[in-house]
Amino acid sequence: MMRAFLALPLPDAAVVTLERLQQEIPVGRLVPGENLHLTLVFLGDRSVAALEDLHFALEALRVPAFDLRLAGLDCFDRTDPEALHIGVAPCPALEALQARLRATLHGAGVTLDRARFRPHVTLARFNRGLAPEQAARMGRFLAARGDFAVPAFTVRAFCLYESILTKDGPVYEVMAEYPLHLPY
Repeated sequence: MMRAFLALPLPDAAVVTLERLQQEIPVGRLVPGENLHLTLVFLGDRSVAALEDLHFALEALRVPAFDLRLAGLDCFDRTDPEALHIGVAPCPALEALQARLRATLHGAGVTLDRARFRPHVTLARFNRGLAPEQAARMGRFLAARGDFAVPAFTVRAFCLYESILTKDGPVYEVMAEYPLHLPY
């Protein structure tokens, strides 16, 4: 069994921009630059055979490339945050890609949770229950930098990743890359 997910890799320029921002984050464990990505679908634990079948279904997809802009810092649960993330400016093409992936997975017999798609890139993780002083520091950071944005970039591919859990945190390995198609 392999723990896997489908995600957008980020271009180097976006990673560098986010790593600079991460140096300002006042609390939490920073996500390493090589682990920054935008999850499209979390697959959970799957057999190698199931992932191979899925790979062939994903190779058949024809989806156009599109521009994406990361914007807006936030935590999903402000009362007891687990992570800080940067969101995504409205992007119908991203929503369409994610819906196509879910439909393709369903057609390949993959059962998924019905979780709502909330596109984001996780920048830092917190221990449960931030101390009041830590929460105050994070609040000040969000007030000052909450409107942070990364310049738009063209999404040219999505990837199938394996997530390997280690004592030092997860390691993400690209198992396959699926190019998006540029208009000619």
